[in-house]
Amino acid sequence: MTDATAAAPPRDLPDRALIAFLLMTFAITWGITGVWIFMPGPATALLGQLSGHHPAFFLATWAPAIAGLALVAWHGGVAGLRAFLSRLLLWRCPPGWAAFLILGIPGVFIAGSLIGGGPVLAPLPPEGLAPVLAAMATMLFLGPVEELGWRGVMQPLLQRRLAPALAGLAIGVTWGVWHLPAFWLAGLVQSGWAFWPFFLGNVALALLVTPLFNASRGSILLPMLFHWQLINPFWPDARPWDTVLFGLAALGALAFARRTAFARGGGVTRVIPDRR
Repeated sequence: MTDATAAAPPRDLPDRALIAFLLMTFAITWGITGVWIFMPGPATALLGQLSGHHPAFFLATWAPAIAGLALVAWHGGVAGLRAFLSRLLLWRCPPGWAAFLILGIPGVFIAGSLIGGGPVLAPLPPEGLAPVLAAMATMLFLGPVEELGWRGVMQPLLQRRLAPALAGLAIGVTWGVWHLPAFWLAGLVQSGWAFWPFFLGNVALALLVTPLFNASRGSILLPMLFHWQLINPFWPDARPWDTVLFGLAALGALAFARRTAFARGGGVTRVIPDRR
């Protein structure tokens, strides 16, 4: 092996990998949840009620990450996986984004709750603080893991052909539709929600996280923290005002980043970074 070959960066994912990513993601999630939707009696008798703590729910939630990691391994090998996962170490971002992650997201939920006449923080259960802290830790291994696929793979692939704002819009629509089975399953929290406000919220959030993703040079860590804050059990139920406020925040963020957000080639396009 020559020195030039040894120093060559891992091969990046081709554009067509986007189709494989979507097919795998939807097949895993909709396949698992479809068992309980179309065969509720046998599925519950054999596997138990599907809930947010069921192993099958974790697997369905991890589908974007499973699809993304599989494609990175297929196209980039071990070196590609190592380079891809190095994006979990990208933590630098503009100070305004750091403030939004720490204070802005909680502020949206608190403001939305207060507008609707709700509390500042979610009420503690009778058992006290311990269950909330446990739920908070559990949440870290649910929604945030999705970002290995959505922002790890799908966002860079889309930004090769689309302006970042359009890529974020496409992910938001996909993300919303992907959640659809959860609204048909009584054991999941979404079954008590209206779909369309949730869908519009997904679109707003995908647009909002797009400038953060690009400003951090393709970090996966920061979108994971963003996602974790969204499902933090300490924040109060702010529906429907959280959707409105996040939508306004997304418009503001895109306006601030308009020079790159609406320009093709204005965002990160490599799934497997070239670390030479």
